[in-house]
Amino acid sequence: HVSPLRNLLMLLESGLSQVFLSLSSVPPQCCSARLNLAVLMFFGFTVVYGLRVNLSVAMVAMVNNTEPSPRTNNSNSSKHVCPLPGTNHSGTGFTQPDETQGWLLGAFFFGYLCTQIPAGYLAGHYGGTKFLGFGVLGTAALTLLTPLAAEWGPSWLFGLRALEGFGEGVTFPAMMAMWARWAPPLERSRLMSFSGSGGNFGAFVALPLTGFICQTLGWPAVFYLCGGAGCVWAVFWFALVSDDPRTHKRISEEEREYIINSIGPQVMPVCQVPLGSMVTSVPLWAIIITQMCSNWSYYTLLTSLPAYMDNILHFDLQSNGSLSALPYLGGWLFSSLSGVAADLLIEKRVFRVTVTRKIFTTVGMVLPSVFLVGVCYVGCSHIWTVLFLTLSTTTGGAGAAGVYINQIDIAPRYAGFLLGITNTFGTIPGIVAPIHSLDGWRRVFWLAAGLQIGGAIFYIIFGSGRLQKWAMTDEDRAEAEKRRSTSICT
Repeated sequence: HVSPLRNLLMLLESGLSQVFLSLSSVPPQCCSARLNLAVLMFFGFTVVYGLRVNLSVAMVAMVNNTEPSPRTNNSNSSKHVCPLPGTNHSGTGFTQPDETQGWLLGAFFFGYLCTQIPAGYLAGHYGGTKFLGFGVLGTAALTLLTPLAAEWGPSWLFGLRALEGFGEGVTFPAMMAMWARWAPPLERSRLMSFSGSGGNFGAFVALPLTGFICQTLGWPAVFYLCGGAGCVWAVFWFALVSDDPRTHKRISEEEREYIINSIGPQVMPVCQVPLGSMVTSVPLWAIIITQMCSNWSYYTLLTSLPAYMDNILHFDLQSNGSLSALPYLGGWLFSSLSGVAADLLIEKRVFRVTVTRKIFTTVGMVLPSVFLVGVCYVGCSHIWTVLFLTLSTTTGGAGAAGVYINQIDIAPRYAGFLLGITNTFGTIPGIVAPIHSLDGWRRVFWLAAGLQIGGAIFYIIFGSGRLQKWAMTDEDRAEAEKRRSTSICT
């Protein structure tokens, strides 16, 4: 009668000793190789989003330079435009963005769609260092040609922007594939949220800086400086980064063992991707649909907010860039903090991974929807419009610790490939052309809000943070069986 009790006590003692041993052996993040990787990724995505949004602001200056006598709004459009600041009448004589500008702003996403899935597959097997590095470097080099393409005509500029999107499409899948090999489970949220928040930080820096450069140095300088920054970043990336902690030259032995033991091998096997299981995976479809709903709002504001500030609210070029950047400052801070908070909730066992991802996804989609709807009811109030748009993007940053890193929870060895799939679907909203009137924007805000709330509800019902059976290795199955046996004994 004593033997089963003794075995149970020995099992509990062994488990507790392993927990304390693992906690004591966790090397600090400060100056670690994994933190250095996160910092370099952060600046990489800062450059990436700077290259992505600079045309949104620069186009205002490009149009003003190429159309010195802008056409007057017709009666159908001018009645939908807000009055000039300090006046009580509708402004006329301002150029509305035409269909060509809308296509140019959306051209990036046509190329961006094409490389997501192939890059995710290849980076998952061969590593993401080269894909992310050359993705940024190639986009930066193409950006240097923007003034020449603009001089040749809209068709050339459209093709160049599509090529930039083609090159940049590999970056996020490569990032996810790298973190599958580098991010310990209890640090995933903070490392991935911080590195990905470089996108918001890049938009925050690029939007006002683009307006300032356009007014002081001329709009061509925007593309030369942004492209040059990407080339400089690539030098540091290729010199300091490695695909795997096993091959990193400057990592400590303590940190290497910690990462390897907590993650295990995560190389995606060639020609063994369980496509059938992926297609029928409800948690994966929850990620796809939720990201599409969330990105609808994000991409609409990312590509068209400067045009809204110019044509609807009539801010000058420099004010346009500064005010368009405010939402992304808040989004950057909120996404970074949400990653730390999510890891603490999981580490302290306050919530399971699934519950944590659903909480941050819900906050990051419902609150932005409320503020977007608020924009519809403040009319032409400049202060309230800017405040609500800022709060919408700021609170949306919470989703960085939710659905946007959920692929690595359900299938870490296929994380890059899955992000390629989900990001391909999530990019579709970016192709939607900008809206030209205040009434049109109201419909867009209502649509974005409705889609985000619907996506949050879908994710709450069907989302999951559990490792899926089709993504398990033999070691994962053995560990799951061991945990099941332990739970039965206790």
